[in-house]
Amino acid sequence: MLSAAIQILAFALALLGLLGTTVATLLPNWKVSMNVWSSVMTPISQMQGLWMDCVWYSSGVFSCTMKNSVLSLPPYLQTTRAAMVLSCMVAAFGLCLASLGLKCTRWGGSRRAKGHTAIAAGGCFILASLLCLVPASWFTNEVITVFLTTDLPDSSKYQPGGALCVTFISAGFLLAGGVIFCMSCPGKERGDRTTRTPPTPTGSWCPDTRSACPRQTPPKDIKDSYSLQEYV
Repeated sequence: MLSAAIQILAFALALLGLLGTTVATLLPNWKVSMNVWSSVMTPISQMQGLWMDCVWYSSGVFSCTMKNSVLSLPPYLQTTRAAMVLSCMVAAFGLCLASLGLKCTRWGGSRRAKGHTAIAAGGCFILASLLCLVPASWFTNEVITVFLTTDLPDSSKYQPGGALCVTFISAGFLLAGGVIFCMSCPGKERGDRTTRTPPTPTGSWCPDTRSACPRQTPPKDIKDSYSLQEYV
């Protein structure tokens, strides 16, 4: 089983992954369009996230509108929404299991039970990482494909934003923490292995018959063969 220090490192990585995934889910800059104009009230940056679209004007005004209609969203955006929320939930559940599987904690049962709990927590972290990587990769592919195939001017095209970078980094943290926790294979406890000494047979051991020979009692004191009457 892994040492307590390595488990704490894996727990910290998973915690950073959960925080990063939560922040990336709420960020509005999943894809960004840079528009530079001479007018003061024209937007210089348009950002689209999973839940809102934001516009940053050259005057410093920052305005956001929520995406209220779910049916009007493209399929990749709906899938990314659901997967990111599910990833946060699975990672949070994995942290609860990991707190029980840490060797430095007193709760969680025996050493073997802690090992199984740590492996389950690692599985949750790996699943949460995949729930981040797959939709983020799909989202990135859609943005790049539209950027390269459309005939719009470059100022009106969208490119991947900083939220995608946070998502990939957080998924890496979750994956690293999950792999480390999955290596926490429970070993056999010392108390479980008891050496039993075979019972000593009552008689001497007979190698030919492989059974205990009857005990041979020492011969009694043999009296002198001479009778006492010979001295009379």
